[in-house]
Amino acid sequence: MSSLASPSSAAGSSVAGVEEIRGHFPALSRRHNGFPVAYFDGPGGTQVPRQVAEAMTDYLLNHNANTNWAFPTSEETDHALLEARRALADWIGGSPEEIVFGANMTTLTFHLGRALGREWREGDVVVVTELDHHANSDTWRALAKERGVEIRTVRMRREDGRLDEEDLAGKLTPGVRLLALGAASNALGTINDVPRLTRLAHAAGALVFVDGVHYASHHIPDVRAWECDFFACSAYKFYGPHVGVLWGRRELLERLDSPRLAPASSQAPDRLETGTLSHEGMVGAAAAVDFLASLASARLPRRERLRLVSQSLEERGARLLGRLWQGLEAIPGVELYGVPPGGERTPTVAFTLRGIDSGDVARALAGRGVFVSHGDFYAATVARVLGHERDGFVRAGCAAYTTSDEIERLIDGVRRLA
Repeated sequence: MSSLASPSSAAGSSVAGVEEIRGHFPALSRRHNGFPVAYFDGPGGTQVPRQVAEAMTDYLLNHNANTNWAFPTSEETDHALLEARRALADWIGGSPEEIVFGANMTTLTFHLGRALGREWREGDVVVVTELDHHANSDTWRALAKERGVEIRTVRMRREDGRLDEEDLAGKLTPGVRLLALGAASNALGTINDVPRLTRLAHAAGALVFVDGVHYASHHIPDVRAWECDFFACSAYKFYGPHVGVLWGRRELLERLDSPRLAPASSQAPDRLETGTLSHEGMVGAAAAVDFLASLASARLPRRERLRLVSQSLEERGARLLGRLWQGLEAIPGVELYGVPPGGERTPTVAFTLRGIDSGDVARALAGRGVFVSHGDFYAATVARVLGHERDGFVRAGCAAYTTSDEIERLIDGVRRLA
């Protein structure tokens, strides 16, 4: 198996190798039809390290209570949730009071859209893109029905899966209230130039909402450097439980007219959180961040350790992607989509095999212990633009625990089908 040996910029520091990383994931011991399972389904949800499950179990068994009451388990819960906000703030690059938790990114985005929409009028404009997951397009299209908002859609370049930035610039006219874009495509892996596109949107007077769900699976976000206004991600895409996270600039969160109960707190971030949350999910999300930080041996603040780990995983992911692309490209009948290796992209590959439905490809690979996803992955517009609205794609994503041996097994499995 390959090794994650990567130099770091911090003297005396190192990042755990892939063998050490794999030792944290009980799911990797699973076998199917006699084959060890290779999980390439990370873009739809990664496996969970033991530390995350243990943190959630410890909370439920030893500290479980509701918040803001004067007895120990409630006070322990208050502390645990504050620590969760601090951990996610370190991951995203914001402040703890700017971290909002919810059921998932989609629910949080609908909630944010409703709050923003209360300030918008008929004729106001929201710009979305063809490249995005529909959680970051349909959530805003709902405002067309509710508020009469105009929705403009930026084209995706069919030839390479990138946004048509000239088309985007042309749609950022006066009256645009929001640009909603993804940091990275969950279908094709394309990474957008969020800082530059944010500057364009702000110059037109628009706010910027960034769907960071797929991006945060592979790169450490930096909302301050990007200067965006809102950012959402999901912990289950970076080794945590099923819980969503929304970041927003505090001054914006404080003034949002978000739907809430009369007795509920009006302070950020509580004003955007409805009802009692999944405390164990929040604890698990923090544990996932701490797990990633623990992979660096440096004695540095958590944010800096996360940067080191992210850089190391990015480098290894790029190598794995290069080999996977090269191997699949050499197989007759395989068509690959999106930006080739070396471009701005994540180690997530979408492909089709001529004459075989994507679901049949996935089932055949699963029979040999190689788990890939298939379909449109809620990026239905991407599938339509690329001519695969009916059968979608086969998608394989590399994660922190992916090995070069698993890459070869995937390539061999597709070669056998072809």
